[in-house]
Amino acid sequence: MRKPGLLTLVACCMLALPAIADNHDESPSVKVTALEGPLYLLQGRGGNVVASVGDDGVLMIDDDYREMAPAYVDALESLAGEGASPAFVLNTHWHLDHTGGNRLWGERGAVIVAHTNVRKRMGSRQEMKAMNRVIEASPASALPVVTFDDSLAVHFNGDDLEVQHYAAGHTDGDSVVYFTGQNVLHMGDLFFNGRFPFVDIGSGGTVPGYKAAVTDILTRVDNATVIVPGHGALANKADLLSYLNMLNTTTALVRDKLAAGESVESIIEEGLGDEWEGWGSGFIDEATWIGFIANSP
Repeated sequence: MRKPGLLTLVACCMLALPAIADNHDESPSVKVTALEGPLYLLQGRGGNVVASVGDDGVLMIDDDYREMAPAYVDALESLAGEGASPAFVLNTHWHLDHTGGNRLWGERGAVIVAHTNVRKRMGSRQEMKAMNRVIEASPASALPVVTFDDSLAVHFNGDDLEVQHYAAGHTDGDSVVYFTGQNVLHMGDLFFNGRFPFVDIGSGGTVPGYKAAVTDILTRVDNATVIVPGHGALANKADLLSYLNMLNTTTALVRDKLAAGESVESIIEEGLGDEWEGWGSGFIDEATWIGFIANSP
């Protein structure tokens, strides 16, 4: 199997759009990186997106924030021609940095696919206490119209896609998508490459479930698998093994200290050690990760 293509195409969308909630001032743009065969990695402001572009049309895994949708229109047109729009959108979970584009693509006729719990959460008001946010129900056009409970197979652009649900991980609706022919795996937010993860306990996520999911996924990949994390750079099996080591080691450390009678506050003050110092560079810092471990079911 070939290594991922090094050719990187940049689709810049100089559009007069309001800044998104993160208060970015620059105009939205999407970086497009060629992967294997018909696959491309699309990176904007939210979660990583994978697009399959070929004779059957376009299929997308996730679709970033709502405000980024026009930039993805330009990106897809740069790959598939004027008027290009996905026939299918597969959501790895319900969070808006992965499902924000659903409304646009649904209105354009895309079939939106996700786990049953994704539709349930998107279709009702959600309180994200960890982020101190309330998310109102999504409009009907943004909701998945095809749902599944355990697994799903999709046959598109000459490849067989295996979609597998993992319960109680990042949320209760997480799925990973494996492009079997191209040996490319999109893990959604079950993988934050090189960073502490966000475990959305309020949405049914748990640290033990998260670790169990990563452990199982490692049995499905080999040294040539191209792994797309929900956030961060492209990865391989060694990177995912390093991630699981972080999950297991830091969780055991915090659990042991709690069992010995230490408080969460004292553990945060002591920290996890120099080995994990760089892992708090994402939006989940060390203290927050310790809190997830301590408060997880």
